Amino acid sequence: MNGNLRVGNLFGIPFYVNVSWFLVLSLVTWQYGSGLAAAFPYLAGALPWVLGLGAALMLFASVLAHELGHSFAAMKQGIGVNSITLFLFGGLAALEKESETPKGAFWVAIAGPLVSFALFGLFSVAGLVLPLSGPIAGIVGLLAYINLALGAFNLIPGLPLDGGNVLKSIVWKITGQPYKGLVFASRMGQVIGWSAIALGAASVVGLSPVGSIWTLLIGLFMLQNANRSAQYGEVQGRLAGLTAEDAIAADSPVVSASVSLREFADDALLAAPSAWRKFLVADETGALVGTVLVDALRQIPREQWANTPVAAIMESASNIKTVVADRPLMEVIQTLETQKIQALAVVRNDGSLAGLLEKCSIQALLQAP
Repeated sequence: MNGNLRVGNLFGIPFYVNVSWFLVLSLVTWQYGSGLAAAFPYLAGALPWVLGLGAALMLFASVLAHELGHSFAAMKQGIGVNSITLFLFGGLAALEKESETPKGAFWVAIAGPLVSFALFGLFSVAGLVLPLSGPIAGIVGLLAYINLALGAFNLIPGLPLDGGNVLKSIVWKITGQPYKGLVFASRMGQVIGWSAIALGAASVVGLSPVGSIWTLLIGLFMLQNANRSAQYGEVQGRLAGLTAEDAIAADSPVVSASVSLREFADDALLAAPSAWRKFLVADETGALVGTVLVDALRQIPREQWANTPVAAIMESASNIKTVVADRPLMEVIQTLETQKIQALAVVRNDGSLAGLLEKCSIQALLQAP
């Protein structure tokens, strides 16, 4: 991960911190330490900043707990969590896939704020019940406030915030279309992002008493992510109802195992020359049985091509990744992205090979009028 440092595992989930996190940790430590030094003059030497560091780490532990809330809700639905990362503006739990139902999406989205509100209650009760005083009492009170603010801020109804994901699940439930929820919540995120940018910019130039440079930066962050999710939602809308078979390349490189190398060379290479350097091989029933490289023709003398079948030089199909023809195209895209592959062999329910699906075939579908 670019700019991310792995620091271990949490409940089997890889845990990373972005390099930007160290900058924020330093700033928060200095701010908290300065506040403690001013509020409690009897704190000597570096002690205020040591306590400030402790408070900053507890703050980020709260953010981490927030992300674990999302993660546990996803794992309960059988969804894997690829990683949790702390960065400049908080944290991110990278899920393997989205929930299959709007109800599941709602609970994954709301779980983080619920954890933050629970921590607010825990720190508030601790401040009231335990015999705390001085800087420790101040830190506990601060953590209660921070968790309340973290939960409330994340419920703002616009992506990429949790409230945006809650809104997405509600629109999904009403319309029955997940992409409509994504687009609507993204548009709300864009509105909120632009509003935060305007408010932050106005405060920087002295036109508004509300906002700060952080408001501007958060607005930019929200806008960038909302734009990205809106584009993804529009792609989902265009591909809704399409399956893997709809995106098969028109000139898929498929050859029968029984044809001779002469026929393979004449029909597949000379009659319709293309950029394909590897072909999928199907048997007499149409099932995928292997692959053959164009360069493999060199292994056999030309005078033997007429009597040598493709099966003689083909390789095993064991390393070929396949997908069923009726699988939703959006799920296929997720497979291509998560597994970082460029193409899949598409197989029908009867086991016959339908053709090859490439990323560029999907792009062609999106660009079609």
